Amino acid sequence: MSTTNPTPALSEVEQIKTRSNLLRGTLVESLADPVTGAIAPADTQLIKFHGSYQQDDRDVREERWRQKLEPDYSFMIRTRLPGGVCTPAQWLALDELARTYANGTLRLTTRQAFQLHGVLKGELKSTLAGINAALLDTLAACGDVNRNVMCNPNPVESRVHEEVYRWSVLLSEHLLPKTRAYHEIWLDKEKVAGGEEEPLYGPTYLPRKFKAAIAIPPLNDVDIFSQDLGFIAILEGGELIGFNVTVGGGMGATHGDAATFPRLADVIGFIRPDQLLEVAENVVKIQRDNGDRTNRKHARLKYTIEDRGIAWFVSELEARLGYALQPAHAFSFEHNGDRFGWLQGHDGRWNLTLRIESGRVADTEGRRLLTGLREIAKVHRGDFRLTGNQNLVIAGIPPEDRPTIEALVEAHGLDGFRRASPLRLNALACAALPTCSLAMAEAERYLPRVLEVLEERLAAHGLAEVPLHLRITGCPNGCARPYLAEIGLVGKGPGRYNLLLGGDARGQRLNRLYRENLDEAGVLSALEPLFAAFARDRLPEERFGDFVVRAQLLPARPGSVHGTS
Repeated sequence: MSTTNPTPALSEVEQIKTRSNLLRGTLVESLADPVTGAIAPADTQLIKFHGSYQQDDRDVREERWRQKLEPDYSFMIRTRLPGGVCTPAQWLALDELARTYANGTLRLTTRQAFQLHGVLKGELKSTLAGINAALLDTLAACGDVNRNVMCNPNPVESRVHEEVYRWSVLLSEHLLPKTRAYHEIWLDKEKVAGGEEEPLYGPTYLPRKFKAAIAIPPLNDVDIFSQDLGFIAILEGGELIGFNVTVGGGMGATHGDAATFPRLADVIGFIRPDQLLEVAENVVKIQRDNGDRTNRKHARLKYTIEDRGIAWFVSELEARLGYALQPAHAFSFEHNGDRFGWLQGHDGRWNLTLRIESGRVADTEGRRLLTGLREIAKVHRGDFRLTGNQNLVIAGIPPEDRPTIEALVEAHGLDGFRRASPLRLNALACAALPTCSLAMAEAERYLPRVLEVLEERLAAHGLAEVPLHLRITGCPNGCARPYLAEIGLVGKGPGRYNLLLGGDARGQRLNRLYRENLDEAGVLSALEPLFAAFARDRLPEERFGDFVVRAQLLPARPGSVHGTS
């Protein structure tokens, strides 16, 4: 009798990709089906590669079930927008599409992209065609491929930012899938007769999603250590000489499964700028060839590295490259937040960073953000830059245009950053309920409430003006990077959260689970003595996350990020 272990079966999604004919599946047939607002189950996986997720309104799901109606299906569409830079014309096009086909809002994501929510199946094609007409696309914004490439959006300090941004665009283009399925299905382009292939990804693409970013010290506003692949720009004498390479970061986890966990990336060496694309391509290929295709919860690059070791990974990468990485250069990050208000750039133009709570650009009572930014886009002669913290930079404003932009900002309630607490300015939240199928608890809709109650308690301890990073997600997948927050709330169930504490303000230390499965009262009860101790015993300029670690109020997380101070 043989004792050989059978080869584990491929996951269901892997089988779907295998049969998909390079991401085509039966999407054309699904879109044409008039009986349902949904698409075929297998196609719900494939449409992600095209930049969309099928969702339904969970607020009305039970009532519709009682009425014997199918769920209230709609689709979220996400753009590919390297570095988060778009023109005023593109902003206006997305604004019009959001009001015509979606729910009348734009959402700025934590990956510097736009999302449109509430698009019906019958209007998907028109919406995607409109996005492409604006010289944007949604290809590879989701799915098991490299997703939107993040880049420090700051246009202020030096021309190096312009050079690094160009590298982010080149990286995004270099790692795009080559399938023509997107163009055939959504843009009515001619079908390929044969011979089509994916030289980078292969016919089944990557085992799981892949995220890349470029950071420019001293700002870590892209949270470089949360990325599968990162490049830290190294400057000498104001010139870009190369990049430190980071690999193996990732935020996702699963409640109750110790085999899943957030991980900080390792710094593995230094490369010249002209080596960036080759290094990135080979990192992707290593994950393509070695990632786990049997268990999607174990399929990210971080697990490949954890299982085989960072020494193995570097050896494999250098063997594929045919040369060794150079030793990493010293670098230092100051913080991973945004800088709000007016700042003048090296070119004499002005840049205004606005706070967009949860990234939701909408018209509400007293704050007409969607209308205000539409009016600004009509007259703005620079560009817009989405940050990795769900905020927006109106960039490249000529000095003579500053009064006009300022007047529009004030008239439409876009100046809320001037009255916001440090806690409110730095808070992140994922979309969560009612549309995200993975959400276990509220996040975006709960953020205003939790900010209000925490601001009250901080003020009671004289801490109202102390910077503090709060991030909240509806599930443990980590879309708002909660595991890097000084205070992280991760949804566990309706109205209940895991409380994590001890991240730092530079994005270089993971937090730790402090209390589990708390309601709001439990969260406040857990934080109250910590706030009191922080107010009493903190060192000058000490951050809350650093304090709870230094004071041993929670166990310090073992390990450190290579190359950091």
